[in-house]
Amino acid sequence: MKVTRATFNDVMVPNYNPASMIPVKGEGSRVWDQEGKEYIDFAGGIAVNCLGHCHPAMVNALTEQGNKLWHLSNVFTNEPAIRLAKKLTDATFAERVYFANSGAEANEAALKLARRWALDNHGESKNQIIAFTKGFHGRTFFTVTVGGQPAYSDGFGPKPGAIEHVDYNDLAALEAQMSEKTCAVMMEPLQGEGGVISPDADFVKGVRELCDKYNALLIFDEVQTGFGRTGSLYAYEQLGVTPDILASAKSLGGGFPIGAMLTTAAIAEHLKPGTHGSTYGGNPLACAVAEAVFDVVSTDEVLAGVKEREELFKNKLAEINERYGVFKDIRGKGLLLGAELSDDYTGKARDFLNAGADEGVMVLVAGPNVVRFTPSLIIPEADVLEGLARFEKAIAKVVA
Repeated sequence: MKVTRATFNDVMVPNYNPASMIPVKGEGSRVWDQEGKEYIDFAGGIAVNCLGHCHPAMVNALTEQGNKLWHLSNVFTNEPAIRLAKKLTDATFAERVYFANSGAEANEAALKLARRWALDNHGESKNQIIAFTKGFHGRTFFTVTVGGQPAYSDGFGPKPGAIEHVDYNDLAALEAQMSEKTCAVMMEPLQGEGGVISPDADFVKGVRELCDKYNALLIFDEVQTGFGRTGSLYAYEQLGVTPDILASAKSLGGGFPIGAMLTTAAIAEHLKPGTHGSTYGGNPLACAVAEAVFDVVSTDEVLAGVKEREELFKNKLAEINERYGVFKDIRGKGLLLGAELSDDYTGKARDFLNAGADEGVMVLVAGPNVVRFTPSLIIPEADVLEGLARFEKAIAKVVA
């Protein structure tokens, strides 16, 4: 069956507006479309393809597991899920893992667990959840309401209650909202979708201290920052703060759908049998692939390489900016990077994305004013340089 971009409009719900080309093949950090045109991939499936496309370790793990066992449901457990959970608990603060299929589901589980923990320990009045403006936590109705972007949550009827928002990096505003009714504070340790905004070190420590003061749980949404993206397995390791609950997805499966919620044994006890679940969560195929990704990413070589690539990206983007003056700021950590547009180009981030695609490089946006880069964690230096050369050509076209 011959399919084209026009076929998409005939058969798909119109909540997406994908590019005019259709990718059909990927290898490493390069992608080819139906016409055979090649692209350098700086988008990584929105910070998902942490080992690029078709990495041998992932292909081998999927093939091997695919010849053994595909699906069971959680009426039974399976070996890949147990092995992956053991590796995650050995490598982090966590003692217990819950598997889901996506970041939204991992965050949903985290929020439900926090509410149940508070109910069991403190009663019905301790139900307030505080999150941050410009935050993004998924598209379920609970997570999109906790996310601090009304454009995503408005228009679907009454929202879940007892949810408040304050500005990121504003500790005084958070303190003013918190009380004994607060059951959890949810935050990204680096806001991705909201503009690639890093937290002040004192702010993160202050959030932890306020949670301790009011006996509230600290939930870190590491869906985008986790699994090597910032140069450590999880971003919390670089912040001197340990959360009570952590959500992981995106890079966790390197492109295979999987999410995980990590927490302590004491907190996990409040999700007793029947309180929460997932048909596909902990699927053997997903967990086998994620275990293979873990074995590659959680090495000193790969994690150090992320920081080296961060410097290369930032230095080359700064050089390009000296010639064109289109960026106000180049920021982020590891390979979650954002280039904020200067005032002359306010609101035009998508113009740069589209021009990039025309020149054979795939980038992302983070709101209307920030171009976002989330490539493979092991992208070769040659691909970084070639991709940025193409992106410079795209900038020249937009400027012209």
